[in-house]
Amino acid sequence: MRIPLEQVEIVGHDLARPECVLCTANGRAYVSDWRGGISVLEPDGSQWQILARRAGFDVQPNGITLMADGTVLLSHLGAETGGVFRLHANGDLEPFVTEADGVTLPPTNYAHLDPAGRVWITVSTRHVPRAAAYRAGVADGFVVLADADGARIVADGLGYTNECIVHPDGRRLFVNETFARRLSAFDIAANGDLGKRKTIAEFDRGTFPDGLAFDADGGAWITSIVSNRVIRVPPGGTPEIVIEDNDPAHLDWVEAAFVAGEMGRPHLDQVKSARLRNVSSLAFGGPDLKSAWLGCLLGENVYRFKAPVAGHPPAHWHFDGPRPAP
Repeated sequence: MRIPLEQVEIVGHDLARPECVLCTANGRAYVSDWRGGISVLEPDGSQWQILARRAGFDVQPNGITLMADGTVLLSHLGAETGGVFRLHANGDLEPFVTEADGVTLPPTNYAHLDPAGRVWITVSTRHVPRAAAYRAGVADGFVVLADADGARIVADGLGYTNECIVHPDGRRLFVNETFARRLSAFDIAANGDLGKRKTIAEFDRGTFPDGLAFDADGGAWITSIVSNRVIRVPPGGTPEIVIEDNDPAHLDWVEAAFVAGEMGRPHLDQVKSARLRNVSSLAFGGPDLKSAWLGCLLGENVYRFKAPVAGHPPAHWHFDGPRPAP
């Protein structure tokens, strides 16, 4: 299933830290925009933006979430503050979830809408700065569930919680733990509570799992920051690298720092690769859900390649999405 790097095409231009990408059946791709909102890539190659307008507050979107009413949730990854905010098509911004169980949310990584209309939110760490948690032994990340009953913490003590997504069976929440280097799963109770953590896959040298999506066969697709890897984890099987783009010497440098407990921002903010710029998310799109899109932490573009298997349609697949302001 290895896909040559030359088959990965560059899409979009002048994007700002396009960490997260989502796709819908109408052919659009929605990308987080560090300037305070989203960029929308149209099927014809054109693009436009919605940026937040809120005096005295600059939202810094990491993950983005499409909602049925045409609004977009932005996971705010501020230097010291977090929370999830709702962005309207006209640029208005309002809080969605800023605390859970009386705890003000620290810098917030991601939010996922499931088919039941619940929103699952991840906070990678309580450490400030976050780089202090780029360690194998730090486990203070958590998951928040926002539903009709409000917002509450449903899992805690995780190793740098990153993207999460409800499995296509609807009964399990899968979570990437970036610096614990594992893909975990939790059984979901009827009330949304989570059971005991189970390890689905563990990763070794150079793999730091970040983005997460499912294909139609139940395989989990994972992006790895630093190593620019796209990995497929088949149900009950061994992880397989599908795409990789890195410089071995650079990867050795990062790995040595991680093992020594000395990894910091320079190890994430520098990249040595032929094409990919620190890939961080993956979304399936296109009319057959076989067009795989890659978000990235660095650079001004996103990427796209033809996947050998169709993706599983996300909860937002048939949403119209926000419309550009007249």
